Amino acid sequence: MDAETSAFNEMIHAPHRLRICAMLSAAHKVEFQHLQDHLGLSKSALSKHLTQLADAGYVRQDRATRDLRSRVWLSLTPEGARAYSAHVRALRQIVAADGS
Repeated sequence: MDAETSAFNEMIHAPHRLRICAMLSAAHKVEFQHLQDHLGLSKSALSKHLTQLADAGYVRQDRATRDLRSRVWLSLTPEGARAYSAHVRALRQIVAADGS
């Protein structure tokens, strides 16, 4: 898929996963706790969505210890960034075709 291809993506389209991808696309890395706080999801719900995105190859998780606390940092993979951008373009085309 080239940089200008539009493709509706069922994996990304689910509301929470779309918001996760939007946050990750706006930053190089986002800490799990920050993402959880911003989205208002439980740890288990967020983990479930992240696992689905990671299994699709869209999200990468890196673990690091800081201040004696283990932290998980999340980022979009190059494939995830391309899929998210293509999905956003597809949504824009759908809205534009509506003519409203």
